[in-house]
Amino acid sequence: MEQKIRELYHVNILESAVNRFGIAPDSVQELDGFENYIYSCNSPHGEAVLRIGHELHRNPAVTLAEIHWVNTLADQGVSVPRVYPSLQGELVEVVEAADGSFFSAVLFEKAPGRPPRREDWNSGLLRKVGSLLGRMHRVAKTYQPISAEVIRPDWRKDMDGFARKFLPPSEKVIIDRFESLTTHLDTLPVDPSGYGMIHQDVHGGNFFVNNGEITLFDFDDCTYAWFMYDVAMSLFYVLPHNCSSPEQVEYCRRCFGELMDGYAGENILDRYWFTRVRTFLKLREIDLYVAIHRSLDVNNLDPWAASFMTDRKYKIENDIPYVALDFAAC
Repeated sequence: MEQKIRELYHVNILESAVNRFGIAPDSVQELDGFENYIYSCNSPHGEAVLRIGHELHRNPAVTLAEIHWVNTLADQGVSVPRVYPSLQGELVEVVEAADGSFFSAVLFEKAPGRPPRREDWNSGLLRKVGSLLGRMHRVAKTYQPISAEVIRPDWRKDMDGFARKFLPPSEKVIIDRFESLTTHLDTLPVDPSGYGMIHQDVHGGNFFVNNGEITLFDFDDCTYAWFMYDVAMSLFYVLPHNCSSPEQVEYCRRCFGELMDGYAGENILDRYWFTRVRTFLKLREIDLYVAIHRSLDVNNLDPWAASFMTDRKYKIENDIPYVALDFAAC
């Protein structure tokens, strides 16, 4: 989260959102949020999750486009939480900040279940993740947004100037590699068979498990991009940060196979996209490296982020694959 957003956020913003959705004030508990303020709460609809984000991150129209996509998925039988309206029937409540800018408040149904555990991953959970991704992408092939004005951006919008904005000049090699990579991605096909609305952040922190089934949430990063990029993102988060030994590469091959086994039951991707997995993994690797510099104190990282950042600068600067696996041969 950008520092300016933290400076603009005030308790009055939260109080206004709570009142507009009829939330019980004493039920509000803050949760971890990377880009937005997130709270668990009790609403007139039952247990819910309140999300408040600033327009510097997503403006109200883009937020409404996200909500339309989420509710469309729910209507099509994809396991995602629905969005609850406010007391005035609004899906997105816009709250003005002191400087005249806006925060958008949205109330989501609470996903059933709990975070995934080790035993879930050992019991075929990746196949279910792949199945959900395939189902979502199948819906995306025919999805129509509300209008040309209320639509999610494509992947390029968040990527343009991202590394240059948040990395210091001393990181010039990484900035150049990131910009070269995004320029290359501009040459990839964007036909509906392999490109459409994606979640862009499917990992164990963004879904719950309930009786063996998963419910996916946090669509804040949903965008128009390649379906295989969504798959690669899911793979990225189940791999060790240093995936270089033969045993680790074999583990990656098995994980990718499980994901695609589940995926193939719901949607089919051309074999061409298997040759692009390493490219998409590299995009996520550099994107995360930049995001950590933007949102965290790089000298005081939590264990997960510290593990990821170990030797990461060297690996990116020397164009070392995130994992040296021939995915097209899997």
